[in-house]
Amino acid sequence: MSPAGKAALVAAAAVAADQATKALVRTTIERGDQVDLILGIHLVNVRNRGIAFGMFSGGGVVLVLFALAALVALLVFFARHRDRPLVWLPTGLLIGGATGNLIDRTREGGVTDFIDLPAWPAFNVADMCITFGVLTLLYVLEGPSRHGRR
Repeated sequence: MSPAGKAALVAAAAVAADQATKALVRTTIERGDQVDLILGIHLVNVRNRGIAFGMFSGGGVVLVLFALAALVALLVFFARHRDRPLVWLPTGLLIGGATGNLIDRTREGGVTDFIDLPAWPAFNVADMCITFGVLTLLYVLEGPSRHGRR
């Protein structure tokens, strides 16, 4: 499979997992309620109308345009670096995570967050994909094999 095909598969899986979990939360937990799990971890049903940690809440169309611009920039980056080993993985995670949250933002006016850890704002599967995508991208760009060639 080509790197673009792998990235598309990862992105599709991320969007599917994100949207399925959010739909499950929206249908089983009333907005604003919480379900206690273990060790202070809760499932909640909250809306984030901003970006990370609720910053820029109420940004509306501006946030959607920013997300679209970031997706375009990511696609350009991928097109220029698709020969780099494993670059398809962070690309797929980032595209999938951003798309999952963008779907919520355009359909619901805000992102459904549902995982609530102690002393941390609630988040969702798309947020996890974005976080792991950034960490994986850093590894792909600066990991051990890159340092060995210098």
